[in-house]
Amino acid sequence: MKGIYGNSDAKTQTNFRKLKSRVQQKLLNHLYFLDQTDTRHLVSRQYEQQCLGLLHQAKILSSEGEYRMAEKLFRKFMRVAEEAEYTHYNVLGARILKKMYGEMGQPAKYHAMAKQFAAFQAKMELEDEAEQLYTDMKLTLNHKVKSRKALLAKMPEVINRLEVLYKEAGGYNTFYFLYATKMSREELTGNYEEIISITAQTDKDWEQNKINKKRFDKRFNNYMSVYAHLQCRQAKKGLALAEEYFKDFHYSSGNWFYFLETYLLLAIHAKQYSQAVDLLQQARKNPYHRKQRAAAQQRWELYEAYVQFVRPEESPLKMRHFAQFVQTVPDYSRDKQGYNVAILVIQFLYFLQRRDIEGLLARLEGLRKYEQRHLRDPATLRSQLFFRLLLMTVKQNFAPDACEKKALPLLERLRAAPLPGQAYGEIEIIPYEDLWDLTLGILRHLAAEDLAAEHAARNRV
Repeated sequence: MKGIYGNSDAKTQTNFRKLKSRVQQKLLNHLYFLDQTDTRHLVSRQYEQQCLGLLHQAKILSSEGEYRMAEKLFRKFMRVAEEAEYTHYNVLGARILKKMYGEMGQPAKYHAMAKQFAAFQAKMELEDEAEQLYTDMKLTLNHKVKSRKALLAKMPEVINRLEVLYKEAGGYNTFYFLYATKMSREELTGNYEEIISITAQTDKDWEQNKINKKRFDKRFNNYMSVYAHLQCRQAKKGLALAEEYFKDFHYSSGNWFYFLETYLLLAIHAKQYSQAVDLLQQARKNPYHRKQRAAAQQRWELYEAYVQFVRPEESPLKMRHFAQFVQTVPDYSRDKQGYNVAILVIQFLYFLQRRDIEGLLARLEGLRKYEQRHLRDPATLRSQLFFRLLLMTVKQNFAPDACEKKALPLLERLRAAPLPGQAYGEIEIIPYEDLWDLTLGILRHLAAEDLAAEHAARNRV
């Protein structure tokens, strides 16, 4: 402000507020010129914008007394809304036309429109109930893990009611709420095979025009498919799908980053670490990367830390950044869900690799406390078993052969343990089986260094 006006007195502050308001209004005016036809954006945008444009024009004509032209535009508005199944716009259009025909003294058109209005209104009531059920479910999903678990018991009742509403109302809106709720249920329970089945059938229905293409966001269906392949340990197949689907996401959208996270994890799980490095670079180069929420940026740093640990770069700057991040990385959730296990594991492996016994013992205590407090549920079995594997390295005095032998029973249980659903969800950035192989590799490397040091000491003597 002082740089623009030269001072910061009361009059200047008032002028500055006016300037900000004018600039903001000019920016808002540019929203009318956004390109909504890009297929990498939400497909329904362009049809909703068309509806709003027609409604705006028709209301202006009506207010100017141009009722014939206004009537044509209102009817076109309703046709577009019906094709895109925007029931609330049909209710609005029918209400306006009904009133207009009443004022114009056209009883036949009035009664016909009143009948349409009642039909749209009845349909919207069913859709509103479906939306309420879905929204309540989504709000619960955003709460703590305990709330998610409680939601599981209510899911059958919610889905049964949504199926009834879909049969009564038909159309896209009730279909979507039923579809999305079913996906959430399977995700909560970890039934990712069923999600693959649902997404495949939905894709088939979309191709056969059984789902409204003007409304359905096929990119979400594609995302859930690749995510389910990740969770089902079908990384190679999922990676191939991710490569095909990624082009459908615009780099300026938050969905681009969400999809890229799953794409990256698929590459890591498929052990395509060079590709993982390339994907990380894509994320960093995206100009919208810094506009993400702080938690999202920290997730990317955690992914980068894991890839850096597996494939360390030669750059000293990169290594210093990696070391600083691993030692100071924060928790992501007060509810101890999501990425906390991944944080504790990468810290443990980092200090193990550096032979930092003091740091290692501190993380060891952290592992023990975390397991006691947060890994008591049977659904967290994989994390429990992997923690025990890491603790065993200390008990066996870091001897690789002894660790490998003692680990066999735990490792078999780990391979047989199912992945938890999102109701419990800790993310395995690198599968625990692969992390254990990496841990044994570190122990062997340390043992080889000790042996070499011992030989060198003998030769000096």
